[in-house]
Amino acid sequence: MKLLYLAPAALGLLAVLSGCATTYDAAWPPPRPLGDAVSAYHPPRSPASADSLVARDPSPEGVLTLREALALALLHNPDLRAFGWEVRAREARTLQAGLPPNPEVETDLENFAGGGPVSGTDAAELTVGLSQLIELGGDRRRRRDVAALERDLAGWDYETVRLDVLTETAQAFTDLLAAQQRMLLADSLSRQAELFYESVAARVEAGKVSALEERRAQVVRSTAAIQRERAARELAAARVRLSATWGRTDPTFERAVGDLSVVVPPPPMATLEAFVERNPDVARWSAEMALRRADVALEKARRIPNPSLLLGVRRLRDLGETALTTGVSIPLSIFDRNQGAIREAEYRLRQGEELRRSEATRARRMLAEAYALLAAAYDEVHTLREAVLPAARENFAATQEGYREGKFDLLTVLDAQRILFETTNRYVDALAAYHAARAEVERLIGTPLSDVSNQ
Repeated sequence: MKLLYLAPAALGLLAVLSGCATTYDAAWPPPRPLGDAVSAYHPPRSPASADSLVARDPSPEGVLTLREALALALLHNPDLRAFGWEVRAREARTLQAGLPPNPEVETDLENFAGGGPVSGTDAAELTVGLSQLIELGGDRRRRRDVAALERDLAGWDYETVRLDVLTETAQAFTDLLAAQQRMLLADSLSRQAELFYESVAARVEAGKVSALEERRAQVVRSTAAIQRERAARELAAARVRLSATWGRTDPTFERAVGDLSVVVPPPPMATLEAFVERNPDVARWSAEMALRRADVALEKARRIPNPSLLLGVRRLRDLGETALTTGVSIPLSIFDRNQGAIREAEYRLRQGEELRRSEATRARRMLAEAYALLAAAYDEVHTLREAVLPAARENFAATQEGYREGKFDLLTVLDAQRILFETTNRYVDALAAYHAARAEVERLIGTPLSDVSNQ
């Protein structure tokens, strides 16, 4: 019975949707090599030109390949789309941070509604002026720098979610292929149990075996039916899990197509460790540290008082003349010199250095754990394929032949059948575990393993 396989090239995510890769702009960091050829959703700069509801409601039909599943997920996954809009929002914040403060209009009316010569408004003097805050110390430039770095970090968050979506989709696709295979195995076992029951019933009727064997065969038939029902439910759940990666919970495709059976030895762990810096969770810390340094510079700039200049026109009612007025307002840095905010920013800079080292350590630890699972799954697949599964098949075939010839009893045949079914299921589980671990390792290094082997 042929098993389904996910080709390494497919797991490397080298698919291109409609032959066109995504064009990345400055708001997003350069994509990691993992899946960089697959188009991903980038929101338009104008919210009014966002995709229609139809575009956000994919309904694939017929057979579904990994390439199509990845393309659907990267274009329609709600989490990824939400992070894309966050990047656009940070772009707008950067624009706002670079704008100078608006001038203010000031009006003063003096010498009115008093007593004697200043009663009423005959002696009133009206002054109309403009006040402008002058930002010293590079406040606006540093504020814009901070906002731009926050935008860059949002881009790194988007890249992290993009790889998460790729990994989740690849693993869900693997689970679906495995569930389909288990369904085929359960169908085959159910048919064999039915045929075996009919054969035993005929032998009982002919008086060749006792009625006890018929009851045993009935138990086996019922158990196989239960296992088939369980496999069907697991298959339905796997279909929903895959379609949920592109925002649907009602799968419309017929089935997934792929091949699970080809596996390759993983590269040495020492080779993979050299690629950890491509992990977006690690790579983002260059921008994070730049942001924290920019925060320190901004808080230091804010300790310099920003004066306000005033220029106005005053109407002198007594003289019947008009004159200019000017003035300046300067805050006195006596108590508040922004010292607390500066110290906080400096503390957070030191904190960032520790968090950066912590994240690198965590990424290497997770890579070691995922690599252990990958290596173990590969060894298990190899052993089951080369030794255990062939032996189980030969044992079952020999036992069936021996039962027909009267050499073995029913319990021996049932035991051989159980061993073959469990071994085949374990083989499918090992293949699924291998491809799931491979997808996780690729996520942690941001690179397809096929590229690692080539380099």
